Amino acid sequence: MKSEYKIIKDIIKENTRVLDVGCDDGTLMELLKKNKNVDIRGIEISKEKVQICIAKGLTVLEGNAELDLKQFPNHSFDYVVLGQTLQAFINPEIVIKELLRVGKKAVITIPNFGHWKVRLNLLTKGTMPVTKNLPNNWYNTPNIHMCTIKDFVKFSEIMDFKIYKSLALMNKNVTNINNHNLFFKNLFAELGIFLIER
Repeated sequence: MKSEYKIIKDIIKENTRVLDVGCDDGTLMELLKKNKNVDIRGIEISKEKVQICIAKGLTVLEGNAELDLKQFPNHSFDYVVLGQTLQAFINPEIVIKELLRVGKKAVITIPNFGHWKVRLNLLTKGTMPVTKNLPNNWYNTPNIHMCTIKDFVKFSEIMDFKIYKSLALMNKNVTNINNHNLFFKNLFAELGIFLIER
């Protein structure tokens, strides 16, 4: 199970309506359904992963979040979850607007391209890094927008949404991110986890 799933589980309140965008094989959906008694739906672009979810008894639509979130009514969910996929969208701005239209709050996780291993790899080898959180080579990665924790915080100001909670994941340790420690969290965190609202 991905490290951030437990953190997302702790953020989401019980008995709420949740949409998991890019739900993969439904692991997070199962975790939330079992532990938080949520009414959960998913949207996934991969036909094979949708079939895996359906076989598990999960309610999942096949679709592209960039195009298909518009079919959901305003505030139809309490939370919308987007795990490590914001950087893979052509228009992250549109996706963020749609997440905050469809959900009252959104939980977003991003791999941190500002992590020291990424910086060191670029500095010493001169190549795009391959790490645990960024396992693909530059030519076969789904990531098209390299985003750091610091970038996301700045993005919140540009897009005018509130970061209600921001957490850094470092070696399975979770800590809060604030203005005073942003430089260090941006340098040492492998993953940023944000609870946002309009």
